[in-house]
Amino acid sequence: MSAVWIGDEVAPPGRDLKIERETHKLEKRLCREVGRAIVDYNMIGEGDRVMVCLSGGKDSYGLLDILLKMQARAPVRFELIAVNLDQKQPGFPEHVLPQYLKALGVPFHIENQDTYSIVKDKIPEGKTMCSLCSRLRRGILYRVADELGATRIALGHHRDDILQTFFLNMFFGGKLKGMPPKLVSDDGRHIVIRPLAYVAERDLVRWAEHRKFPIIPCTLCGSQENLQRKQVAAMLREWEKKHPGRVQNMAHALQNVVASHLMDAAHYDFRGLQATGVPCEDGDRAFDGETFPEASPVALQAIWIE
Repeated sequence: MSAVWIGDEVAPPGRDLKIERETHKLEKRLCREVGRAIVDYNMIGEGDRVMVCLSGGKDSYGLLDILLKMQARAPVRFELIAVNLDQKQPGFPEHVLPQYLKALGVPFHIENQDTYSIVKDKIPEGKTMCSLCSRLRRGILYRVADELGATRIALGHHRDDILQTFFLNMFFGGKLKGMPPKLVSDDGRHIVIRPLAYVAERDLVRWAEHRKFPIIPCTLCGSQENLQRKQVAAMLREWEKKHPGRVQNMAHALQNVVASHLMDAAHYDFRGLQATGVPCEDGDRAFDGETFPEASPVALQAIWIE
């Protein structure tokens, strides 16, 4: 086999095959993790119309891309419609998403609302814009979901986003709270799902590079460098660098809560606790070592994750 040219370098024979194999493994892992999340939390059912919120970032592109693959193999029939909220940010290339979605053959809707001006007017320079921007977006997307007849609203938050939110709430809000993979919306009228809940951000970065998504930078929250979320993200990256596997362990911990060994009396009856003479599985053991929850038998058998 002759050498293959890559840019200005000569690639050794077999390099293309290695890249192809790695990419295939990455695709299988992404589909498996998304399928597992869908099954574990019953995110999508027969006849659902899923509104995929597309921002122009790597995560939402990846979400749509993977859901399209899942749609072809899923044991249930469901529809997808991509929705982008054009917030009228200066310089926003409004042609990019319609052009991409038309080429993909995906039904889509572009909602035009000037939330950019509202956020810039209400939030003083240097202050965090995320909270107001997020509230405005949610209200608009809920309305659009009603208009489109969507039964599910799919967001592109991944495993690392969920962990960052958990630490933000713990460090700055005094709560053990993250982003749930599935929830009822603020207005009580919609089911919101996060099919990327098990997916590592690094895999989405690699997939975006492979698929060459036309990424659109955010000039609101994406332009703010000193956000607490970015600081927490840097902390998690440093932990993972020094202690590989730690982030995955923490993600497992969010699925393996032991209320009797925390301190929230609203979730465990400490006041009414009595000795029963029956051995307790957890007892007074504070540290268990590595014990991860197993996938459910349903998840292992489902076509979603084959």
